[in-house]
Amino acid sequence: MKKIVLFLSALLFVLPVKVKADEGMWFLMFLERLNQRDMEKMGLQLTAEEIYSINNHSLKDAIVQFDGGCTAEIVSSQGLVLTNHHCGYDKIANLSTPEDDILTNGFWAKDKQSEREAKGLSVRFFVRMDNVTDRILSVVDDKMSELDREKAINKEIAKIQKENDEGGKYTVSVRSFFQGNEFYYFVYQDYTDVRLVGTPPNSIGKYGGDTDNWEWPRHTGDFSIFRVYTDKEGNPAPYSPENIPMAPKHYLPVSTAGIKEGDFSMILGYPGRTNRWMPAQGVEQNIKFAYPAWVEGSKLGMDVMKKYMSENDEVRLNYASKYAGVANYWKNRQGMIDALTQHQTVAVKTENEKAFDSWANKEENKAKYGDVINDINAYYAATNEKARHDNYLISMMRTSSMVAIPYRLAGGVEKFALGKKSTRDEMRGEFEDFASNLYKGKYEPLEREMLAKQLELYVSKSEGYEIAPYVAQIQKEYKGDFTKFVNEAFSKSIFANINTLKAFLDKPKGVVISRDPLFKLSLALMEKSRHKTEELAKLEDKYQKAFRLLVDGLQKSNPDKKYYPDANSTLRLTYGTVKDLPRGKKVNDAAENWFTTLKGTVAKHIPGDEEFENPQKLIDLYNAKDYGPYADKAGHLPVNFLTNHDITGGNSGSPVLNAKGELIGLAFDGNIEAMAGDVIYDPELQRTINVDIRYVLFIIDKFAGAKHIVDEMTIVK
Repeated sequence: MKKIVLFLSALLFVLPVKVKADEGMWFLMFLERLNQRDMEKMGLQLTAEEIYSINNHSLKDAIVQFDGGCTAEIVSSQGLVLTNHHCGYDKIANLSTPEDDILTNGFWAKDKQSEREAKGLSVRFFVRMDNVTDRILSVVDDKMSELDREKAINKEIAKIQKENDEGGKYTVSVRSFFQGNEFYYFVYQDYTDVRLVGTPPNSIGKYGGDTDNWEWPRHTGDFSIFRVYTDKEGNPAPYSPENIPMAPKHYLPVSTAGIKEGDFSMILGYPGRTNRWMPAQGVEQNIKFAYPAWVEGSKLGMDVMKKYMSENDEVRLNYASKYAGVANYWKNRQGMIDALTQHQTVAVKTENEKAFDSWANKEENKAKYGDVINDINAYYAATNEKARHDNYLISMMRTSSMVAIPYRLAGGVEKFALGKKSTRDEMRGEFEDFASNLYKGKYEPLEREMLAKQLELYVSKSEGYEIAPYVAQIQKEYKGDFTKFVNEAFSKSIFANINTLKAFLDKPKGVVISRDPLFKLSLALMEKSRHKTEELAKLEDKYQKAFRLLVDGLQKSNPDKKYYPDANSTLRLTYGTVKDLPRGKKVNDAAENWFTTLKGTVAKHIPGDEEFENPQKLIDLYNAKDYGPYADKAGHLPVNFLTNHDITGGNSGSPVLNAKGELIGLAFDGNIEAMAGDVIYDPELQRTINVDIRYVLFIIDKFAGAKHIVDEMTIVK
């Protein structure tokens, strides 16, 4: 670890400014100027125009943002979409019932008529982007407060969006980069008729569960398949039996030729968020205050959910997606604490900020940049305890549905109660449907225990910052017995469940919403989450300006460097190679440590274990070595492999492409050794874990017997 610390210390501000070929999340429009030469040296056989073009079809036309938080790729001329199993997890769970549990058993549509509508699912295609920095910055000046600056920018953004949406045909998003120093607009087209085509059983798609999450070696078949539909003219349209499969501008060919260590590869996708420019004290705040609260609150929520999920299949399916999301970030945040501590990131960033401060206080820079570091550090010092409090509160909101439901329903309830009978009759159907969706799948015993235990944790651990006054009142009146309070509140509240709400809708008179105990609690918690003192607002204003100037100053003080902005769910490309993960000893089933095989999957088999029990058919195929055309040259069936790509959350489901732009795998995870990757890029240890496309095809073809899906793809051998 000492070697890593010394390496990091040599970098200015810990890596956003000194870039190696395998680091960086790059804009497609700048590939030719910034990246193409490096990529060609590493083996790329495509031009920048073939990757990103406005006028001609290109790779970018096959990449979609999936369900708002993942990435997917088009892999056939009929709109077939490939993404991760965990990206489609909630939609698969929603389509499952105890009688038809496709989450557990898998599903493969025998034809297009058998594909299942995934309600609420959409995919977003990227059309084009452009730089509007000069235009945006022309409407602001240095004398503005950050709030006034934001108002002026938002007004200009609204104009840009209207100018480019072509009468509502496109969605236009103007985004800030480099902490408000640059601005670009992105034009998208959204498709909302997306149907489930196939998913492996949970025992393949989520093999290894929470135990193997973020770990290597890995043996997970993390994929699922959907299809995009359009109207008969090829336009986006709501679900209709009359819709037809999409004819995409471009789709990815699929390579089964195999890969080897050192091969060039690249990933296109929608990385969610990184914080590479985060100041030292921001990292310190996360390590010591925010993330520990997040971890503790998440673990409590997982334990409560698990208790009830283990007892009831319907509850298991209804809470499966929420549990998976909480569990993923629980392990991620603990890994971040460990990795950032081991890397001594705070110390390294502090030293580099001292160097920046020296530059900032030179005579020619002082007026603009001289107070930057002081203002940043003052903000974090004043908000450390608030960060701890906020993360306990946010953990409650993530795990307890009853924190938000009464607040969301209160306005409609009040309007209904005060309205005339004709008004109530008119609004009841729509309002009841809205409420039913909020309560759908909620299990009251679980929700009661979750709320009570999260309140206990919030009160006991948020000691350095004032808790919500109403919660403090409850603590005093009930002598800390939140279980008693919650049970009484549920028994008296119209918001306890959908039946108590419907009973109110039947007889709305005489109910005073402001006195309802669950509404009072929900309102108190939601207001506390948004509360900001005047003093804090002033500190935050100074901080926002200082952070913007810090990033601006770092770039100006090193003008010859290549820079990439933090991730913010916009389409990026990252490139590198297939690469081993250094280990002190061999721990893998394969000949080398950059890939795994089905041998290792079967070796992990534990009968009856929810994380490591393999389907018997998979074991039988392994024993017979019946791999079809998908084995590697040595006769093994590859499962997962490693690359050194720079990715983060949101890249899940991203295509891993070879030098020719052919699909060789799907990115689905990172490794625990480089958990600090959202803040620092570690070239020695940072890896992307990918599912090999040959394993995907093997599962579809040999395991599921759904070769018609494979036949729809263009296979390159």
